[in-house]
Amino acid sequence: MSLYEASFRVRHECPYREISERHPDLTIREWYLSDCQVIEITAPGDPSDELLAEIDAIGTVLHESVDETGLHVVTQSCLCSLEDSIVERFESHNCLYQPPTVHRQGWEHYTVIAFDEGDVRALLRDLEADRDIEVLSKTSIAEQEIPHSMLAPVDRLFEDVTERQLAALRLALESGYYEQPRKTSLRDLADMTAVARSTYEEHLRKAENKLLTNAGQFLRLVTASSTADPLAVNTGRSDEQAAD
Repeated sequence: MSLYEASFRVRHECPYREISERHPDLTIREWYLSDCQVIEITAPGDPSDELLAEIDAIGTVLHESVDETGLHVVTQSCLCSLEDSIVERFESHNCLYQPPTVHRQGWEHYTVIAFDEGDVRALLRDLEADRDIEVLSKTSIAEQEIPHSMLAPVDRLFEDVTERQLAALRLALESGYYEQPRKTSLRDLADMTAVARSTYEEHLRKAENKLLTNAGQFLRLVTASSTADPLAVNTGRSDEQAAD
C-alpha cells in the first residue's frame, strides 16, 4: 500500500510565526498536547532583551539556557482555539499531521501523511484559498519506510485520559507493574497513594482502556497490509465452523 507525504510552508496570522519573522535566526518548534502547547525555541548567539521579553510573554518557561551554542528555551502555553485551525483541516481531508510545526523566518512548516493522493491535493487547494502556501515536496512512499511512531501523535494517544489516570498509569509503569514477572501488586501501588485500592484500580484500568482505544486506529494502520496470522485466528475460526 502506497502512502503520500507532503511538506509545505504557509503564511498567516500566528504569534509564533510573527516572532520568527522579527527574529530571522530563530527556530520555533511547536507540539500540541491535549490541553496545551510545548514550544522549543533555539537561536545562535546571545539573545537580545527584546527577544527574551517576547519569549516570556509566550507562556510558562520550563527550561532556559544560553551557552556557546546559543539560546535554548522550552515553554508551555495554553492551547489556542483550534476552531477552523490548520490542524483541523488536515483531519477533515484525512491527512495525518506530523509534529512538530516549525516556525522559521516568517513561515510555518508542516508535514502530513495521507493514504490517498487525492486527499493531499484537496488539502493543498483548501489551504491555498485563504493563505500563502508553498509546497516543498510531495512524494509517494512505501508504508514500510515510515516509523510507526510517526503515525501516532502523542496528543491522540492520550486524548481523554485524565490527570489522575495518567498519574496511576505512570506509578504502575515506574514501579514495575507491567514487567514480567511483576515487581509489585495493585495493593502495593494503592498503598503508595492516598486513595483506596478500588479507586486506584479504577483510575489505572480506565487509563489502560483509553490508551488502547486511542491506539486502535494506528494499530490497524500498522497491520493493514500484513497477511500474516501469527495467532492462527482464522485457523481457529475455521476449525470451530467445521465442528458445527
